[in-house]
Amino acid sequence: MKQIFGKAVVTLAGAMIIFSGCDSTKRMSKKDKGVVIGTTGGAVIGGVIGNNVGNKKNTALGAIIGAVVGGVAGGLIGNKMDKQAEAIKSEIPGAEVTRVGEGINVTFNEKNPDGSKAGVYFATEMYNINSNSKLALDKLVKVFNAYPETNILIEGHTDNAGTETYNETLSKRRADAVGNYLKSASITGSRLTINHYGETQPKVDNSTDAGKAENRRVEFAITANDKMKEAAAKEAANQ
Repeated sequence: MKQIFGKAVVTLAGAMIIFSGCDSTKRMSKKDKGVVIGTTGGAVIGGVIGNNVGNKKNTALGAIIGAVVGGVAGGLIGNKMDKQAEAIKSEIPGAEVTRVGEGINVTFNEKNPDGSKAGVYFATEMYNINSNSKLALDKLVKVFNAYPETNILIEGHTDNAGTETYNETLSKRRADAVGNYLKSASITGSRLTINHYGETQPKVDNSTDAGKAENRRVEFAITANDKMKEAAAKEAANQ
């Protein structure tokens, strides 16, 4: 996913170079430039993600792209998301944090590439929040409370071991366990959406143990809520 966003950034940079070479751009206001670049950015990121995901759905990324505002307001939202993403990286080094468009995608795999535990994980066939997972979630709650004007999508995923029905149920229980823990730790329920997908959205091939471990995961999609969008729109209008 880091490569996905990187391609979008490169394309946007090219667009900005083109715009900067036009005489008319010199006369454009900061607001007008933001609208052009913001709108282009939304289309570019959406297209790049669509091309890379292919036939496999990625609903976390879809939720982020679906929440795009664009323009100057979108840029203001993006600045806030930059700060929140850095806070999550700082608090939870084991989390995979990716800035996409105007949102943040956070993934907790069962293990990091070096074999260490990634923060939020479950024992085989289990869905209870263990002590290590509580430590990571408590740090995540700290960040979520510092940035209250966001919506949070929680997704549960499994590998393909076992039956589809069993994996769907297990992913639901794990996603629900994470959501319930966040609510018990002061995150307002209205901020949360909880979904589960069993084995239907693998990140990588399930043919190896390492791949299976990467697919057993919890993902978060963090997007601006209506209050943040309204505030950004007002600020953009005054620029």
